Amino acid sequence: MIKKNLSFYLLLSLFFLLALFTPERIYAMHIMEGYLPPGWCIFWSLVSLPFFILGILKIKQLIADHQENLMLIGVGGAFSFVLSALKLPSLTGSTSHATGIGLGAILFGPFVMTVVGSIVLLFQALLLAHGGITTLGANVFSMAVVGSLVAYGIYAGCKKLNISLKISVFLAASLGDLATYMVTSGQLALAFPDANSGFIGAFTKFMSIFAITQIPLAIAEGILTVLIIDILYKYNKENLHIFQKSNIRKGVN
Repeated sequence: MIKKNLSFYLLLSLFFLLALFTPERIYAMHIMEGYLPPGWCIFWSLVSLPFFILGILKIKQLIADHQENLMLIGVGGAFSFVLSALKLPSLTGSTSHATGIGLGAILFGPFVMTVVGSIVLLFQALLLAHGGITTLGANVFSMAVVGSLVAYGIYAGCKKLNISLKISVFLAASLGDLATYMVTSGQLALAFPDANSGFIGAFTKFMSIFAITQIPLAIAEGILTVLIIDILYKYNKENLHIFQKSNIRKGVN
């Protein structure tokens, strides 16, 4: 058991080491510091706050039930931190990145991942200049709130339809990723409507820059999330009580 726990912590440490060795200049999709008007910054922070509070309560419950859940929550946070810190060039000349939010949402539900995603975004803003403090509420809403809700909703819906776990996880992670970019496009369009076509024109423009170019990354994130959940299950198959309060109760089949 000690050896297994050591391996688990080493895996967690590896995620963070990968993040530390990403390039210093990061031009990823989170809304940057100072870009949104103050009114919108306050609005998105207030909208995200109730989800954050619910997440804190849920995390307390999970840890009280089983201390081992803290390790899985930590892995979910590390996974999201690394994926959303790595940027890739897009076809439009901008850059895109995965979110990594689906893993935690699938394991423990959307509210837990709202808290974890908020912490991830805060550390990225402070350590990597990725996103910003004033725009933290907007970035939390698009990625940690909506991304988590969509990922969990897709996963729960697939389970009810008796779709295989692999496909359910893949769709949840991929569509949760895409939903983040759609919401961010909407946030930017609300703040900066097109002079001629208003919100619709601006939304279409931002979607063409960010959301459409995100599709290959969303597919890659879906595949990677399936692999990670399979690893987590195999690691914990002798300690299934760890999964009793999570949404994964059987291996990837």
